[in-house]
Amino acid sequence: METQENAEHFAVVVNDEEQYSIWRADGALPEGWRKEGRTGTREECLSHIDTVWTDLRPRSVRERAGAHG
Repeated sequence: METQENAEHFAVVVNDEEQYSIWRADGALPEGWRKEGRTGTREECLSHIDTVWTDLRPRSVRERAGAHG
């Protein structure tokens, strides 16, 4: 049986710091977030994020760390 949450359609979203989240596909995005391209059920979107977001540090932290060494 499909739950209401799994029946909803979500979109994977990403911000300028390359942090990922999910948002209702038909909802207006909060400022600073854009659609990444993947849509699906909540579980499908979260599984995609698990695959692509391998370094959880914000982009600015990764860049500073790379500049120092």
